[in-house]
Amino acid sequence: MIRFVAPTFAVVAISGLLTGCVSGEKTMADKSMQPCGYKPNCVSTQDERQKYTLSPFLLSSESDIESIKTAALTLPGAKLAEQEEDYLRIECTSRFLRFVDDLELRIDQGKLIVRSQSRLGYSDFGVNRARADALRAALANKGLLK
Repeated sequence: MIRFVAPTFAVVAISGLLTGCVSGEKTMADKSMQPCGYKPNCVSTQDERQKYTLSPFLLSSESDIESIKTAALTLPGAKLAEQEEDYLRIECTSRFLRFVDDLELRIDQGKLIVRSQSRLGYSDFGVNRARADALRAALANKGLLK
């Protein structure tokens, strides 16, 4: 009896753990308007807390989603993952360890809502803030910011 119960328990326990790891979702949820969580791996124009906040990105009259996309895709490891009328999700993959971060951009009333967050890990060691700063510079160089 014990020979049967122990392996069966192990199979059930492992399959339960694996099932808990699979979400079943094929797409990422749009978090562009949400503040960051409590891990230091995110920055956002929508967050008011000092270590997570970004200064507003005020758009010039020449800005549109296509010109913003062109500028954003110049960032290292950037690849377009999703696009809507006023929204972009860009996956940024690190060069060495191949970590994927999500850069979300949304045009809203003359401003660009920016949110950059690591998918894994606790800290990003400042990578997302550096990415947002690089995006700001790329947009400014193209005359897309006021």
